[in-house]
Amino acid sequence: MQHSRDILTGPCIGKVLIAAPVHPILLQGLADRGCSFVVRENITQSEAFTLIADCVGVITSTRIQLNKELMDAAPCLKWIGRMGSGMEVVDTNYAAQKNITVVASPEGNCNAVAEHALGMLLTLLHKIAWSHTEMINGIWHRDENRGSELEKQTVGIIGYGHTGAAFAKKLSGMDVGIMAYDKYAPEKIPSYIKKCTHIDEIFDETNIISFHVPLQEDTLQYFNDDFLKNMKNEFILINTSRGKVVNIATVLGGLASGKIKGACLDVFEVEPISGLDPFTGKLLEAQLLQPNLIVTPHIAGYTFEALYKMSKVIFDKLTGKYQ
Repeated sequence: MQHSRDILTGPCIGKVLIAAPVHPILLQGLADRGCSFVVRENITQSEAFTLIADCVGVITSTRIQLNKELMDAAPCLKWIGRMGSGMEVVDTNYAAQKNITVVASPEGNCNAVAEHALGMLLTLLHKIAWSHTEMINGIWHRDENRGSELEKQTVGIIGYGHTGAAFAKKLSGMDVGIMAYDKYAPEKIPSYIKKCTHIDEIFDETNIISFHVPLQEDTLQYFNDDFLKNMKNEFILINTSRGKVVNIATVLGGLASGKIKGACLDVFEVEPISGLDPFTGKLLEAQLLQPNLIVTPHIAGYTFEALYKMSKVIFDKLTGKYQ
């Protein structure tokens, strides 16, 4: 979905719906090209039908679905810019049928996601967050907060796109074994990583799993009871991809049984987690009182730097300047 031509000309210049947080560099760039815009960062799907009606472009993240119905409600729509990665929010096939250009910016936040995944993992292994909380409450526990080292562990990366590659790069200097499985682009996995031709190799050899896949039909509930059962070793689970890739009930069950030694979750099946069904919500609430679960509110790819980089990548792709 990368484009080398400048599309911000002629009929592609006009009103733009900004339906996501963006950096001013993108707004200024659009304004310099003659675009006007309406900014609705907290837009709802129903609001989008009205606001998009006379727009030539839209910048989105995850708040609205650019589906057939919404695109049909925008007869002037010429282009869509996706902040970040994960094209499940855009019906790209229908966009292509309508000659609507779609660009995404996974290059812009992959480093942020990789740093966050590594940070969560180290925080879990060394009990940093847990002992910090105890210290705030006046508790001085040394033996109880003895950590484990990442060195010599074997990490399995599932999905070797921009974020998977960025995470592998962070790990490459930490003296760990790195394995990667990518169903669609195994040729992208470099020689310093063990390339897995089948997911069974991940099941058999790893003790840390990190998901970096898009949400699509074959990754929905990718981590489920069968996946857990197939894992040979006790392991740590990391998910910074999409919440619906990982079944939260399976995670909680695995933590309770000890098969999952720890979990680092930035994304959830239902966000915010207050929307989880009461039973699952109570299980999660109880598990959060244990030191083997680290959670963050879908912020892995949402750094100040990533916002700038994603905005610039989108503008550069729209104007044919992306290298």
